[in-house]
Amino acid sequence: MPIYMAQIGQEYLVKKIGGLEETKHHLKNLGFVPGGQVCVIAVMNGNLIVQVKDARVAISRELAGKIFI
Repeated sequence: MPIYMAQIGQEYLVKKIGGLEETKHHLKNLGFVPGGQVCVIAVMNGNLIVQVKDARVAISRELAGKIFI
């Protein structure tokens, strides 16, 4: 399921990153890699704040639709 469907505060493993190569590369640079742990901290106006590695990252719902957990 895409990460925007995740429960807030629950930890998940990234299973797959979809989209164009440019999108995959951008998400990889943010720390979203298959096998990596992520946790949705909050949802604000459809955008997500996600804990990935030791950082919090804000991503749009559209971009969140490319991250599968």
